[in-house]
Amino acid sequence: MVYVSMRYTPIEWNIIVKYDSILAFHMSKGSKLNRLAYESSPYLLQHADNPVDWYPWCEEALRKAKEEDKPIFLSIGYSACHWCHVMEHESFEDEDVARIMNEHFINIKVDREERPDIDDVYQKVCQLVTGTGGWPLSVFLTSDLKPFYVGTYFPKEDRYGIPSFPRLLRYLADLYRNDRAKIERQVEMIMEGLSMLDRGLHKQVEVIDKGVLDEAAIHLLDDADTINGGFGSAPKFPNATALMFMLRYYRLSRISKFLNFVLFTLDKMHAGGIYDHIGGGFHRYATDSKWLIPHFEKMLYDNALLAILYSEAYQISKDTRYLTIARSTLDYMLREMSVDGLFASSQDADSEGEEGKYYTWSRKEVYELLGDRADALCLYYGISEQGNFEGRNILHIETSLERVSSLTGKSIESINAIIDECKGILFNAREARAKPARDDKAILSWNSLAISAMIRGYRVSNYKRYLDAAIDTCRVIESRMRVDSRLYRIYKDGNAKIPAYLDDYAFYINALLDIFSVDTRSYYLDRAVEYAGYVLGHFWDDDAKDLYYTSDEHERLIIRDKSVYDLSIPSGNSMAALAFLRLYTYTQDRDYIDKAEHILRRYASSAAENPSAFSNMLNAIYLYVARPLEVTVIGSDERINELLWKGYLPELIDANVRDKIDEGLGSVPFFKGKNKVNDKPFTVYVCRDFRCSLPLHDVEEVKRHVMEEV
Repeated sequence: MVYVSMRYTPIEWNIIVKYDSILAFHMSKGSKLNRLAYESSPYLLQHADNPVDWYPWCEEALRKAKEEDKPIFLSIGYSACHWCHVMEHESFEDEDVARIMNEHFINIKVDREERPDIDDVYQKVCQLVTGTGGWPLSVFLTSDLKPFYVGTYFPKEDRYGIPSFPRLLRYLADLYRNDRAKIERQVEMIMEGLSMLDRGLHKQVEVIDKGVLDEAAIHLLDDADTINGGFGSAPKFPNATALMFMLRYYRLSRISKFLNFVLFTLDKMHAGGIYDHIGGGFHRYATDSKWLIPHFEKMLYDNALLAILYSEAYQISKDTRYLTIARSTLDYMLREMSVDGLFASSQDADSEGEEGKYYTWSRKEVYELLGDRADALCLYYGISEQGNFEGRNILHIETSLERVSSLTGKSIESINAIIDECKGILFNAREARAKPARDDKAILSWNSLAISAMIRGYRVSNYKRYLDAAIDTCRVIESRMRVDSRLYRIYKDGNAKIPAYLDDYAFYINALLDIFSVDTRSYYLDRAVEYAGYVLGHFWDDDAKDLYYTSDEHERLIIRDKSVYDLSIPSGNSMAALAFLRLYTYTQDRDYIDKAEHILRRYASSAAENPSAFSNMLNAIYLYVARPLEVTVIGSDERINELLWKGYLPELIDANVRDKIDEGLGSVPFFKGKNKVNDKPFTVYVCRDFRCSLPLHDVEEVKRHVMEEV
């Protein structure tokens, strides 16, 4: 598949997809290509025919900036970013704007998903200088990569107090030529602010206890939107790991308002337009506080995290609605995001040049497709003549099935059947539309989240397709994204590139342990131990007692950054802490627990005071405070799976051996002295708080040991 800017007509789009490469298409149109045409990133390829003399991030560009004594314009975005497309169309495709850029700047384009290290450093600069951040990120640098001006989207014309991009370019070019002292003063201020950003920010604690979780839970609830669910106001993001923490805190405290708020939020998200009611899966965020109007791009990491969250909601509530939503999300991922055994990164918000066109409907379209059956569907999903988004309709649950039943005179069962049938018809009709572009590069950390989501889906549904997908993805990662015992972050067009970062390793270690928990073979644990050794050998900061985002083998930037904030995805440090706690439980290697404790002590105070930024760190702290529930199952029994896999046991660290402990596991401390009693269908060992049960062969006995209060 070829990816280009979303400015082409449907006819042109059909031509594009028939070519093997973007080069062939642009050459056929007589377009002049820039250096980005030789890249594999869909985002960079979208800019391959810009008149801007773009460079990818490379030595050639950095050397040229020094040789010609020119400032660098660094533009960072990603392929599904709507405002990135807008700025490209307005400015980067404009010959006059490009002429200014080419004359006065060395222009570098970066895909933030490929180079999160670069993005994170300069996002911090943007937040430091402007108080906000986002994409597109527009940074002006000296030839030694130090920032002197930063912003996000700049319009082509002056608008809402934002200077036009051409005017800004001329001003900064003149400043760089004629007032270098002012540039240097600005650089010095920014670099000093950057160096102080995290200094003394995280107050280390000596004792990690339930009090940290108590304080965090109270702060998190203070920010809860009790009217619409979620946290804060518009724009509203799912914040999956924060909701996961609230479920864990409910298990610890038994304070029902935490559970109730999470389930309330999940119901609101599912009812809103952020959820794709026709095809499953979730859009990235809602632009309003009611979850109605989404930003239509779909990200792999959001859907993986939300599939896990809804699975946990099912485990704790036993409400099958949550299982249905989790499964529809996993099915969406397998249907739309699966590419040659790996998962693509995202789907665009736009199709045929319009945001949300693929996902929205006119009332007329719906009636033409459904006839009289549309009455029930339009009532239930709030489909009106005027629409709720630019004259079209975003489907959302407007009313209850009971009310639709009352208004139509049909039974609830009949209404359910009609709606299901209608959704199938709409799905097939939608499949015939031009789909949003898919960024099919595979990112290791995001694929690891997908593996974890598939394993969770398998555990709660016993649907083997999810287990097979997880194992297949792991196999492909090992065969294509591992080179000379090192992992690589990106796989695209047959090539692995960019050495893996902390989040890639940490997420993947957890994914390997997730597979190991249900398919307990020594291979998965051995790989997890191997990669953890690499993390500790190449990412560990002996002074601060936590982990850098980049290894000591990565390219050095202006600072060596750290991944500590749990925002749209968990941080590398929080996921590493979880991995170390889990590995210690299996291996009893003291180095793992020591490193985990260092990380947790360093960030526990910050997590208590600012839980929304450290929500996954709180999940790691929960596991540490609650202490792991260790369960080994040798043999099989569906009732044991029902208890362990469908029950809500977030502190569970388990192993499921089909027949007997193999030779590779025999020396692992977790399995020492554990054997199946030959004349029994299964043998279970339950350990908690440094004490273990005798071999158990009765389901009720297992349940009694497992269901002890944390």
